[in-house]
Amino acid sequence: MSKRAHLNYLVQAKLAGRVLLSIQRRRDEAALRKVQPRDGVNPPLVSTARMKELMSRHYLEGRFANGVKKVAWVTSGAPIEVLRALDFFLIYPENHAAICGARRKAESLCIEAENAGYSRDLCSYGRTDIGAMLSGNTPVGKLPKPDLLLCCTNICQTVLYWYRVLACHFKCPLYVIDTPFLYEDATDDQVMYVKRQIEELIPIAEEISGKRVSYAKFEDLIRHGKACSEVWLEILNRAQTRPSPITAFDGFVNMGPIVDLRGEPVTLAFYESLLAEIDDRIARGVGAIQDEKMRVLWDNLPIWFKIGRLSKFLASRGVNVVASTYSYAWGELAPLMKETKPFETMARVYMHAILNRSTGEKLRAFERMIKDFHCDGVILHSDRSCKPYSLGQMDQRDRIVNQLGKPALLLDADHNDPRSYAEEQVHTRLEAFVEMMES
Repeated sequence: MSKRAHLNYLVQAKLAGRVLLSIQRRRDEAALRKVQPRDGVNPPLVSTARMKELMSRHYLEGRFANGVKKVAWVTSGAPIEVLRALDFFLIYPENHAAICGARRKAESLCIEAENAGYSRDLCSYGRTDIGAMLSGNTPVGKLPKPDLLLCCTNICQTVLYWYRVLACHFKCPLYVIDTPFLYEDATDDQVMYVKRQIEELIPIAEEISGKRVSYAKFEDLIRHGKACSEVWLEILNRAQTRPSPITAFDGFVNMGPIVDLRGEPVTLAFYESLLAEIDDRIARGVGAIQDEKMRVLWDNLPIWFKIGRLSKFLASRGVNVVASTYSYAWGELAPLMKETKPFETMARVYMHAILNRSTGEKLRAFERMIKDFHCDGVILHSDRSCKPYSLGQMDQRDRIVNQLGKPALLLDADHNDPRSYAEEQVHTRLEAFVEMMES
């Protein structure tokens, strides 16, 4: 460990950086409290300023992490508890790409990757991050170089090839955890198969970190991770209230910590404060939108660069998107988490990610969420560059309409690349969808 690097990390990230971010957070909170209802949307959640502080602090620490901590880049569905127990600093390229998308920086980064020979048909998260890797441009300032890449195939097969590109570029080891696709619940053999792979990761990660796993810390991480997921699920389930105190867009905006900082005490504290603010809204009868007439379920990833615009467009027509299969995925598996069998728990939980289950299970999830959240319709985002999530949506739409009797819209777009988004067409189709629900 470099003394100079450690001093920079301590002074700029841990001391000065935290003070400045705390000051900025209080300013943001004050500004949010002054926001007046507009375009059918009530004032935003003040706790969002705290989320911004947490994520900014995380990426600020990342700028100075090399030479102080070992760094691992991981997929969003990877079992990170082992790495956290070894004090790795974690970067989620998908979350970084989402930030690029939300800040409208993704298009230029995608073009950077395409100019290097990567097809536009690839995932726009992947193209965004590869573009950032090649150019060094990122809205978070700087990403630390990885010492280890951890890839889990429970979300898609694209990540496997994407991480091979990263491994070649950074010349660092890549560890892949293969998860069998589930058509029903996982069998004991499947659980043991994944469990062994997680256990085999430990000596590799220990060698890279130069440390031994603290199993006490490991169990604490699982306990805190379970608590974070449970509170996150409570937050999302508050949208079952009429009028809903939150929108699915609020869930998209505030899900960063449950992905990047899951298992950290500060994350649990943040979500508990967010839940308290939402409960206060319920007690006062305040909804997320001013005149909630219709309630909608969103399927697939958000359109990051249009979250605010879509929220206002729908709210002005009395439509509240109250739930999402995407953000719900980070809470629905909390009941599977058990501290007494940590490796088996991780294997079971990470195998049951929504994208690692059958389309039949997804239809059952639609049915449950439509009922629980009192939805009048469903918007299925047909995401051009997330093929696993979009697989089967035409059939799913037909079944929602014919079997569940709910209007359903197939909305063509992309989660990160604005070149695949036609605003006039989107607005026209949403208008027609609202008319269908009204009739």
